[in-house]
Amino acid sequence: MTTNGIKTFILLGLLTAFFVFIGGALGGQNGMVIALVIAVGMNFFSYWYSDKIILKMYKAEEVNETTQPKLYATVRKLAASAELPMPKVYIIQSGAPNAFATGRNPQNAAVAVTSTLLTLLNEEELEGVLAHELAHVYGKDILIATIAASLAGAIMLITNIAQWGMILGGRNRDEENSSPVSSIVAIAMIILAPMAAMIVQMTISRSREYIADERGGKISGNPKALASALQKISYGISQNQMSEAKPAMSHMFIMNPFFGTKGMMSLFSTHPPVEERIKRLNEQANERRSQKFE
Repeated sequence: MTTNGIKTFILLGLLTAFFVFIGGALGGQNGMVIALVIAVGMNFFSYWYSDKIILKMYKAEEVNETTQPKLYATVRKLAASAELPMPKVYIIQSGAPNAFATGRNPQNAAVAVTSTLLTLLNEEELEGVLAHELAHVYGKDILIATIAASLAGAIMLITNIAQWGMILGGRNRDEENSSPVSSIVAIAMIILAPMAAMIVQMTISRSREYIADERGGKISGNPKALASALQKISYGISQNQMSEAKPAMSHMFIMNPFFGTKGMMSLFSTHPPVEERIKRLNEQANERRSQKFE
């Protein structure tokens, strides 16, 4: 089994164990059975349908060589350069610049960019961003990113359930059958679940971005253009955050759609600091230049 296959297996197992644990804590043996059924169902849909759900959630519109000939041709050229099957191409209508790739494997991949990204970047910068996303496809890590998004969303769902359990439990606090253990578990989930979701996202995303940056620079042949694109995207997000984005899916984008990655905030971001990413890409460009003239 490949490294990404092992990571996928661990994530699916973690999702199942998490649901079963919470179901048992809140509902005893019956709760565990119900939770197990729900977890199996979520695992199935996460594997086969989460990419479609994510694209639909963002109202992504599929384009082709007739509706978006320039964008489509660029993706096709870069996919051929990376020796990848042609992915589906989508545009998301948004006032913030960003992009992501999704799908369970290279044969079923999709690349999505926001409408603002297309107007903000020049041709070489756009190639750099698309090459970065295709690098995720090439690395076969788009499935684990998609499942991680589902897992983080499931964790947040459990938080909401625990909150409602607290409210309903509070109304019946004086009843004989009320469970103080359930209340304690609910409080713990409300506090710890968002932290768990953040840890899942950070674990998956940070190392992936550095690798995709480097590989994207190789695919496009222009690391400096990708560095310039990241600078523009960072500034664009600081001026207009992506209101359509969901926190559980922030790690899927080329850059965190909610906040920058400077100073102390970088410790809690799903992405590495943009300054470090740009620095590494510029170093990669300098190495390519020196090798060219040797």
